[in-house]
Amino acid sequence: MDDKGVERQRYEERARLALVAAGQQQQRELGAAGIAAELRAPYTFYEHVISERVSPSHDVLELGAGTGFHTGALLRTGARVTASDISPSSLAVLESSLAGPSQGRLQTRVADIEALPFEPGSFDVVTCAGSLSYGDPKLVDAEILRVLRPGGAFICVDSLNHNPVYRLNRWINYRRGARTLSTLQQMPDTRRIDGLGRHFNSVNVRYFGSITWAMPLLVRVLGLSGASRLSDSFDDFIGVKRSAFKFVLTAEGKL
Repeated sequence: MDDKGVERQRYEERARLALVAAGQQQQRELGAAGIAAELRAPYTFYEHVISERVSPSHDVLELGAGTGFHTGALLRTGARVTASDISPSSLAVLESSLAGPSQGRLQTRVADIEALPFEPGSFDVVTCAGSLSYGDPKLVDAEILRVLRPGGAFICVDSLNHNPVYRLNRWINYRRGARTLSTLQQMPDTRRIDGLGRHFNSVNVRYFGSITWAMPLLVRVLGLSGASRLSDSFDDFIGVKRSAFKFVLTAEGKL
């Protein structure tokens, strides 16, 4: 089985367990609020960008939507949202938790991020939260540009592949079987970000978490708020970029 099949199987199994557990636990916390506070900043900013850039008149495609962890932020804008993922069971979980509140504005579609089943120029906005490494970068980026309308926007939050500490941690997880080799090799870097940006009139990239790797220790010493302030201050002081843990890309005005 290739890496794509392994990842599909992994997320199918997680989603099936979530479906079995439905009704046996309290409703899960979604979006930035559901992420550990010391890791939350990039996702809070991602949701802020969505709230400012996405409007009720927009057709939005979410890539790698999974079980809908970040889909709610899109639905809150009033836009028409198509949540896509390679895992049918993950989309079933998404529908079970979000279809009601969406009031008919939500569609789901099983889709391979490398070969999207949509006509060219189908969407005003394409979003992605942490899924860019699940396909060949050239194919994925070409598909994003293909399905976007002229003047459209691409908004994403993802991990950056430069800091050696984070690269080592991902390699350890690969050796443990928690992720596939291709997702390590396809992790976004600044060259990929720059390449995508050349297809848009306006590009903003914000980087986060140069010392996220040290947060467990810093939280124990300084407390959560103190550790978060120190991390943010350090990022500002060094002008964090290549050493970042996460980035949020806002590319607008597709050429």
